Amino acid sequence: MLYLLIPFALAAVITLYVVHSSTVHGHLSADHDLSGPQKFHARPVPRIGGVGIFAGLVGMVALAYFLGHPQAKTGALLLVCGLPAFAAGLIEDFTKKVSPGKRLLATAISAGMACWLLGAMITRTDIPGLDFIVGTVAGAAVITIFVVAGVANSVNIIDGFNGLSSMCVSLMLLTLAYVSYQVGDTELALWALAGVGAILGFFVWNYPAGLIFLGDGGAYFMGFYLAEVAILLIHRHPQVSPLFALMVCIYPVFETLFSIYRRRFLRNTSPGDPDGIHLHSLIYRRLMRWALGARDARMMTRRNSMTAPYLWTLCISSLAPALLFWDSTPMIAACMVLFGIAYVALYWRIVRFRTPKWLVFRGDQRKLPDRTTQ
Repeated sequence: MLYLLIPFALAAVITLYVVHSSTVHGHLSADHDLSGPQKFHARPVPRIGGVGIFAGLVGMVALAYFLGHPQAKTGALLLVCGLPAFAAGLIEDFTKKVSPGKRLLATAISAGMACWLLGAMITRTDIPGLDFIVGTVAGAAVITIFVVAGVANSVNIIDGFNGLSSMCVSLMLLTLAYVSYQVGDTELALWALAGVGAILGFFVWNYPAGLIFLGDGGAYFMGFYLAEVAILLIHRHPQVSPLFALMVCIYPVFETLFSIYRRRFLRNTSPGDPDGIHLHSLIYRRLMRWALGARDARMMTRRNSMTAPYLWTLCISSLAPALLFWDSTPMIAACMVLFGIAYVALYWRIVRFRTPKWLVFRGDQRKLPDRTTQ
């Protein structure tokens, strides 16, 4: 419990300090753009929540070294390797001048460092043809770097509502901690729990009130941390299916791949352009009908926070089979196909206004004035 509670306490205290000191740094750290397609907040909010998460893990590493825990080295190396990804995202949070390409490059550098310092490489996939590529050191390194950068970017993409990505990553890390414990890897289980604790320390101030946002620094670091723990697990333990790690991360990864397909082939736009029709955006607009038309901050924040549980449920729907079949590649592959079919079916029903009525939440609908009568 020490590895869960210490990062939680440190992250919660530091995040609270960041919130209260926003009058000092808010002109740099706050998200002042309220007009973008994925902007749902009503006032500028600090977007440097990753500071508390990273600091909570640093504190746990320092304590582990002080107590002489043998697993302290792995935790320290995870943070050292994750520093480029975290730093690039944090600089973007302050300056708004770091392009997505540069952030992905920094994350790739973090993944390369983890390959070197931690030996965290994908050396088996159970996918015909791909196993031949990862059978070489160079091939394994390239695939690993690509995967880690992709997972980190996908976590950033789903970071659209209060508590959405932070709770999803916490649930994913809990899944990794459980399987790590099942195969006797206490070290990985403890650092997965430490990640959960640090993220929840941020979560209590982000959800439901939205007092602080994760930001690119927090999202990219969380995605890196999640991917590395998953890769280390399948690298160390051959009894764990290599597809288990992908099944754990399938919600943000599939969201990213589907968004690329939708933008590039259906809308003929750049895959990197932001838009407002991600699944989580559609759920907010078309399923969450509570306080529809409200413009005051309290109502907007409440409606925002009521959206995330829909996606938490979707995330859990992928984690449950991952927990059941973590040692069976055929079963996980079948579950991945079912998840993809269910995701696409849900998306198209919502986008075509055919959402099942039981999914729609209705409540206090505050309609805007009819401009035609003014």
